[in-house]
Amino acid sequence: MSLRYTILGDDLQVLEVQMAPGESIRSEAGAMLFMDDEIDMSASTGGIIKGLKRAVAGEGLFITSFTNRSDDMKRMAFSAPFPGKILPLNLDEFGGQLLCQRGAFLCGESGVEIELAFTKRLGAGFFGGEGFVLQRLRGRGMVFIHAGGALITRDLQEEEVINVDTGCLVAFSRDVDYDIRFVGGIRNALFGGEGIFLARLKGPGRVYLQSLPLSRLADRILQGRVVSSNNTE
Repeated sequence: MSLRYTILGDDLQVLEVQMAPGESIRSEAGAMLFMDDEIDMSASTGGIIKGLKRAVAGEGLFITSFTNRSDDMKRMAFSAPFPGKILPLNLDEFGGQLLCQRGAFLCGESGVEIELAFTKRLGAGFFGGEGFVLQRLRGRGMVFIHAGGALITRDLQEEEVINVDTGCLVAFSRDVDYDIRFVGGIRNALFGGEGIFLARLKGPGRVYLQSLPLSRLADRILQGRVVSSNNTE
């Protein structure tokens, strides 16, 4: 039976799931909004090594599982931590694997594993700024990831290349080649506003982008607080 779900709202979205008897959902810690009675909640590392890998990948040490222990259909809901879109994806359509930005995972079916994914090139692993840590979602069934602001989908053709702010990269299929492009010149590094490195994505494959990374939102809020503080002195 396929997972039944509804995404509510526009920019502050909520995922509502209908759970059949015995059905389970795994989620990021703290993502649950509400759940019906007789839904059992348990937290585990799934093994200390897996837990530590999730922590490095941007998730918590623990993963929370929810199981419908009743004989009836039950409902529960999950919410994202900041404004944006919830994106439903079926891992079966991506060959059982999807690479995504750290912290993007919201929840998924019980068979989904969250792993630390190292990119193929050393440069991508160490110099990608916000995007140097990637998660691998592996398994079968539905996963739900969160994108900040507006969501953009790009289907790259063979050998097609795009350069992306590392923080704006949400997820991509495993056949997309990922690397880091250096933005040359000290002027770009200091005044370009894009940092020194950009993610270079080469097709074929599908890429999901976000217009408002959490880091960018946090920077704007911090700048506003600093200006407000200076004005009151």
